[in-house]
Amino acid sequence: MADSTTTNGKSVSSNSQGYIFLWIFIAIIIIAALIFLFKSSLFDKRTVDARILKDELFLNEDLVFTDNTKNAKKWVWEFGNGAKSETQNGTYRYAKTGSYIVRLTVDGELREQFPVTVSDTIAAAVDTLVSISGPTSGVINEEVRLEAEGNGNNFQWAFGETNRVDVKGRTALYTYRLPGKYLVRLTTERDSRPIYHTIFITDPDADLDGIMVMPGEGERKVIDDIRSRLQAIANGADFNTNYYYLIRKYLCNNEKVTVAVEQDSVKKSMDFYSYCMGLTFGGEITVDEAQLTISPNSTCASLLNIKQHSAKIEKK
Repeated sequence: MADSTTTNGKSVSSNSQGYIFLWIFIAIIIIAALIFLFKSSLFDKRTVDARILKDELFLNEDLVFTDNTKNAKKWVWEFGNGAKSETQNGTYRYAKTGSYIVRLTVDGELREQFPVTVSDTIAAAVDTLVSISGPTSGVINEEVRLEAEGNGNNFQWAFGETNRVDVKGRTALYTYRLPGKYLVRLTTERDSRPIYHTIFITDPDADLDGIMVMPGEGERKVIDDIRSRLQAIANGADFNTNYYYLIRKYLCNNEKVTVAVEQDSVKKSMDFYSYCMGLTFGGEITVDEAQLTISPNSTCASLLNIKQHSAKIEKK
């Protein structure tokens, strides 16, 4: 009997020691996990370390992208036209010209974006053709800049307001005094026939009855729609969704439509793409009014008047 008791006592003691070691082991694992989580949350916060090689491309050029974010395991590159890539590094080639926002999402939570502009491929074989590059709309008393592209030496510009040659040279700067639709004529010594460029000039302060979209039952919805989409861009919402919605619905896919902006008592003009990019990177902006001007005999906008203010000034 004594031997049996002694044996049972040793068994109980051995089991107790085993449980003690097991609990110690579990405690060590828990402490190590807590230390790891604590370190990860406080001392190891990551930021995106990504870049693109160039932000201005031609159609025949590759967009080269790469990411070196620490401990990254998953990547989603969005190229602004619906195409995506889930590789860490790579290249992408656009099929259409335009302005795009490339977005990178790392591990589903870290994000970075890059603006990219894609232009037409320069064809070396076509060296005798001359074309006009520049805006298709503007406002009175503000300088319009047009550029002759192609080979030539003697460029003569007639802007249609004076019925004579107004400017000579490859680059033409001209200021219209009256609103209207003008046909700009460019002649060179290499082309037997003139090259033409249509431009709409408006007066933001004039009463353009029947042309400017004024507040009304249906028009108010248009104005509010434009203002809300621009405010969404300013607030950091998806750029491509709102930007391409506006140019397709109201601007007939013309990114060069003039925007006359009045902000904090300062007036300036720019093209629509540059304005939207300014909303993205310009800090806290509140869009107060958005007034649309329609081209004569058309449903396309020729001018967008914007009134906005800086939230920083508002806070003061």
